[in-house]
Amino acid sequence: MTRYLDIPKPVRAGIVVDPDQGTRRVIVMQFNPDTLERSLAPQASGAEQGDRTEALRLKGPAIETWRFTAEIDATDQPEVPSEFGIHPQLATLEMLVHPTTTQINTNLRLASLGTLEITPVETPLTLFVWGAKRVMPVRLTELAITEEAFDADLNPYRATVSIGLRVLSVNDLPAGHRGADLYMAYLSQKERFAGSAAPGRLEALGLRNI
Repeated sequence: MTRYLDIPKPVRAGIVVDPDQGTRRVIVMQFNPDTLERSLAPQASGAEQGDRTEALRLKGPAIETWRFTAEIDATDQPEVPSEFGIHPQLATLEMLVHPTTTQINTNLRLASLGTLEITPVETPLTLFVWGAKRVMPVRLTELAITEEAFDADLNPYRATVSIGLRVLSVNDLPAGHRGADLYMAYLSQKERFAGSAAPGRLEALGLRNI
């Protein structure tokens, strides 16, 4: 008879922030999303101009975006401090799209000193992990939070989070950047998957030759 202990635990999806630094944060999804929406927009050369000599050329990797909905529920997380609800989990996600107070204060001081050009704040490298075979550098493009239950102090205890991500390719990152290397590994994995697909036959399309 199969015991519950014999059932393997599912691998969780998640987000890793600043993977190569001592400040690394790992955000593990409490529940894996039931569905993923992925979109790929080809970077075709000469597509807008209608140049016939460029019709089959690609300027670089496709622009790839991911969208999914995650659920967070404090009732299934006994380790969550009751006085906070799920504030810590939500705040961790929200800080992916906010500069820190230190970074803001630094820029304010530079502005007050008359600095003419202030470099926009650089966020740490962020990775989206969907199993060991899909690890990709990303930028968060959408974060919508629907809080659904609260305690007496209005701390949220359950929420649905809609997340949109854009995969960062070698066209988005400087040469030698850790994220560019991770993207190349991600793209190489796609090539291996494509190479393992069974070849089709023209006869299945009703053709003998082309």
